[in-house]
Amino acid sequence: MKAERRAAGVTFAGVRKAFGDKVALDDVSLTIEPGSFVVLLGPSGSGKTTLLRCLAGIERPTRGEIAIDERVVVGPSTFVAPEKRGLAMVFQDYALWPHLTVARNVAFPLQSSARTKQERAARVEDLLERVGIAHLSERFPNQLSGGEQQRVALARALAADVGLILFDEPLSNLDADRREQLRLEIATLTRAAGATALYITHDQSEALALADRVGVLNQGRLVQFGTPEDVYRRPASAFVARFTGVAGEFPVRVVRACGPDTVEVTLPFAPEAHFEALALEPAALGDDRHLFVRAAGVELNNEVARASVRGQIRDVAFNGRGYEHAISVGDDVVISKVFAHSRFERGAEVAVSFDPSSCFVMESEQEGKCQ
Repeated sequence: MKAERRAAGVTFAGVRKAFGDKVALDDVSLTIEPGSFVVLLGPSGSGKTTLLRCLAGIERPTRGEIAIDERVVVGPSTFVAPEKRGLAMVFQDYALWPHLTVARNVAFPLQSSARTKQERAARVEDLLERVGIAHLSERFPNQLSGGEQQRVALARALAADVGLILFDEPLSNLDADRREQLRLEIATLTRAAGATALYITHDQSEALALADRVGVLNQGRLVQFGTPEDVYRRPASAFVARFTGVAGEFPVRVVRACGPDTVEVTLPFAPEAHFEALALEPAALGDDRHLFVRAAGVELNNEVARASVRGQIRDVAFNGRGYEHAISVGDDVVISKVFAHSRFERGAEVAVSFDPSSCFVMESEQEGKCQ
């Protein structure tokens, strides 16, 4: 498939947005490279939707500058109308015209194009084929399922022939199976169209699967921006670690430096057990820190070794590939979603060990803890 239009880069410079006394965006600066697929990840109220709406022209920042393809669309003395910014948007609630058929909804952005009537019809037919709903072209939105409506919204965005497409949590209203299928279609079709994408979600697995770059927001601030691998393997803070998924966390004490970014720690309830972990912040001998453990870094065994602690299986669930366990250790701290090919029964005593590459030692940051 040929790219349809040159992808647009985006720059946010010192963007702030306040609603009265509430600060929704706090000095956000971010550069999005042309043709990249960027996902903004964060909890409700983090500012991700507000940032998207400022880019779309639905909201006007209190301060700062936004440029699309090196053209300033928001600045101290500049505000370009939404319809003149050269972008398309896929909304969470689809935002389809209820009185128009599927084909006419998709054709709507083409009305002002230079294409002939025949070319527009061919374009609509091609897009409906791409998203798999050509057979629904004469139906109305209220005759479609949620997944079908979202496909119409995606086809309409692609029909606009723009270099920038915005996605406002487009999969949040769909069930798990439809989310997985449509996520793949969004990624494939947007990249094939040659457009830059800015996509927002609160689902970390969705973000990591889709993105070329992930931006994590918390309380209106951009707290990390990097590849999915960087964000997952080297979170910039305890907040980022928690929000991208930890199986468990414990207070620990640093007992030895093992390398430039690796330390050895002990747990209060098992001082005889020593664990290695990545020190993502400076940590000296004797410092009290927190140990954050990814589920993939936890291993269950029958025999306790030097680098393991005793635990008890609290729950077990079959997931098709094997079993996910919840384990209670120490002062009833629960480690969740620990995978094993073999089943450990509820109530069984097990040895729990940790892979250093999936464990991080950082400050706790309790005030930023996700619920």
